[in-house]
Amino acid sequence: MMAGPTLLPRALRRPAVRRRLRGDARGIAAVEFGLLVPIFLAMIIGASQLGVLFFAHAGLRNAVGEAARYATIWPRPTDAQIKTYLLSRRFGLKSTAMGTPQITTGTDNSAPYLEIQVTYAVPLDFIFYHPPAITLTERRRVYVQSQVAT
Repeated sequence: MMAGPTLLPRALRRPAVRRRLRGDARGIAAVEFGLLVPIFLAMIIGASQLGVLFFAHAGLRNAVGEAARYATIWPRPTDAQIKTYLLSRRFGLKSTAMGTPQITTGTDNSAPYLEIQVTYAVPLDFIFYHPPAITLTERRRVYVQSQVAT
């Protein structure tokens, strides 16, 4: 007598059929493949997006570093020239996702410096899922001469 309704089809309720199928391992590799492929695919796509993020960070860091080196030449360039130089030195970055460079001046122990900062919004794409962009910020302080070229 059965204790309640069963979810097995009528053919599988017979003990002989169940014994025969219990020993049958055909198709198990296909089932395991179907269960694991989405996980591995997500890991591969995630690793590639992490690579995109690292590449964007390297491009942003390079652009700000080049602008900082440019700011130290004599005669000292203007802020507008430094911003233009920074935007021309980006590699692998989309100009539409790059923020406006900010240049602030200050002194540290009576030594003048420029602080160059720029942001970049890294668009990520996980095929079926599009998360919001990750914003990277790069800031570099460079000590400069006190006079600006005219």
